[in-house]
Amino acid sequence: MAKGAMSVVKGVAGGMLAGVAVGAIGKTMIDKKPKLRKKAHKAMNAMGQIIDTAQYMFK
Repeated sequence: MAKGAMSVVKGVAGGMLAGVAVGAIGKTMIDKKPKLRKKAHKAMNAMGQIIDTAQYMFK
């Protein structure tokens, strides 16, 4: 039981570290290239529409 719990804790910690690293890199990229923010927003909207369409198809 303790080994399983430690694996979960290690996984969560690794995920948090990866998220912080990606966030820091993304922030510096957006600060250097302001157009990147607009492109990222468009990409997120498109991905949301794809997920919504997929959910509608499975209903």
